[in-house]
Amino acid sequence: MFWIGSHISSAKGYEAMGKQAVKLGASTFAFFTRNPRGGNAKTIVPADVERFRASWTELGYEKGRIVAHAPYTLNACSDKADIRRFAGETFREDLRRMEYTPGNYYNFHPGSHVGQGMEEGIRFITGMLNDSLFPEMTTTVLLETMAGKGSEVGGRFEELREILEGTVLPEKLGVCLDTCHVWDAGYDIATELDGVLEEFDRVIGLERLKAIHINDSLNSLGSHKDRHARIGEGQIGWEAFVRIINHPALRELPFILETPNDDAGWTEEIRKLRAARKEAQEA
Repeated sequence: MFWIGSHISSAKGYEAMGKQAVKLGASTFAFFTRNPRGGNAKTIVPADVERFRASWTELGYEKGRIVAHAPYTLNACSDKADIRRFAGETFREDLRRMEYTPGNYYNFHPGSHVGQGMEEGIRFITGMLNDSLFPEMTTTVLLETMAGKGSEVGGRFEELREILEGTVLPEKLGVCLDTCHVWDAGYDIATELDGVLEEFDRVIGLERLKAIHINDSLNSLGSHKDRHARIGEGQIGWEAFVRIINHPALRELPFILETPNDDAGWTEEIRKLRAARKEAQEA
C-alpha cells in the first residue's frame, strides 16, 4: 500500500475526516489537533471515533498511520514563560486526546529559541517532552525537520539528535522529514537523496524516520525560507519526487501533502504520485 494523503480539516470530527480523505483518493491523512493558530480543541465524540475506525479498517487502511499536527503557536522554547506553559499544557492535552486513535503519530515543530541560543532552546524542548511523555502512551511523537529560518530549532539533523538524546523516553519519539524544509535547510534531496539519507542515518538513525511531509519548494537550496510549492512546480522538481516516493528507505512511510492547493489540486497530486509509484513498481 502507498500511504499518501493531505491535511484534512478536523472541524467536523474523525468520521468526516476519513470520508474526505477517501474522496481525495488518499489512504492516510493529517489533521491539526485544534486551530493551527491555537485555541481550544474540538470536543471528541467517542462514537464518531469508533465509526471512523470501523470504516478505516473496512477500507484496509488501519495499518496506515494518520499524522496529527500540533498548532503552529506551540513553541516549547519561547523566551516567554507563559508561551512555554501554553505549549506544555497543549502538548499534554493533545497526547491524551490522541489515545482515542491508538498507535498513530503526533507531529510538532520543535520551536524557535528567539535569541536565547540553540543550547537553551533544546533544553526547553527536552524539558517539555520529559514532562509530557508517559510510558503507557501508544502515540509516537514526531519532531519535524525545519528550514532553519531565524532562530528555528531543527534545521540540522544534529539538533534533532540532541533533543532525542535528552529525553527519558526516547522510544516514544521519531522524526517527520519535510521535503521543502530539508531542501531549504541545505540538504540536496534533488540530486543527492542517497547522501542525505545516509547522513540522516548516521546522525539520527533511519529507524527514527516515521513520516514524510511531501512538498516542493519555491526557494533555492539552502535559502532557509520555508515556502511550499505544488509537487513538480518548485525548485526540487518532479523527477526528484518520483525518486523520493520510490526510495527503499522511504516508500513504506506515510506521505502527507502540505502543498498550496485545494481539494481538486490534492486529488490530482495524489493521482499523479500514485501513477508514478505504480509505474516504478511495474518497471
